[in-house]
Amino acid sequence: MKTLRMMMLTLAAVSVSACAGPQMASRNATLAGVDGNAALSQPVTALPANQLSQMDGAQIFIPDVAIAKVSVDVPRTLSVSEKNSYYPKGDIVWRGDMYGDRYEQVEAILTRSAQNAAGKLQGSRPVHMHIQVTRFHGLSEKARYSTGGVHNMNFLVTLLDPVSGATLRPAREVVSNLDALKGSAALEGERRGETQKTRVTAFLEQVLMAELTQPAGYQDSNTGFFVALNKN
Repeated sequence: MKTLRMMMLTLAAVSVSACAGPQMASRNATLAGVDGNAALSQPVTALPANQLSQMDGAQIFIPDVAIAKVSVDVPRTLSVSEKNSYYPKGDIVWRGDMYGDRYEQVEAILTRSAQNAAGKLQGSRPVHMHIQVTRFHGLSEKARYSTGGVHNMNFLVTLLDPVSGATLRPAREVVSNLDALKGSAALEGERRGETQKTRVTAFLEQVLMAELTQPAGYQDSNTGFFVALNKN
């Protein structure tokens, strides 16, 4: 697996340097507010691994929902990489904010995305949506300025009763991939205010809305080169 990944990355780097010249890459848009009925809570304790392994919400659909409460958990057990390589090894790789606490930065992004989704979902069934991040893998500086790639963001979504805390839909894994801007397109995006952070935030808002409004939940349709690379 490691050999295959390195070969694919090497081929990608050679291809870009040969065909594109000096370029740069990036990885989501307008942020909506949320009314008082959809106020967010702070993160709750992560669900135990043994509990998650016994739960599967893939076959459960709750129609006509409204997000009454949101909690986002980014476990400190996830590894963070600041290494400037083509494919840093780490559960969290994020460069869309200044250097700092990456756990807090990832939490803030998903919280904002959930706020925006909450303002647009006006169903009759209030739910507490708990999000537990399992992977938040963006681009290193080296990849952003050469090969490009995808933002791969995976998390577990559990739906709870906002009053009693009872589980309405057990944890379901959401896998999402957003193609990153690269090279001159990234620079042009930055000038328009289309930063990595705004692109990711807007994308995850749509992911969360699809997760709650579609019977099968969000279905990732990105089958690009870098998505395949992430799976190896």
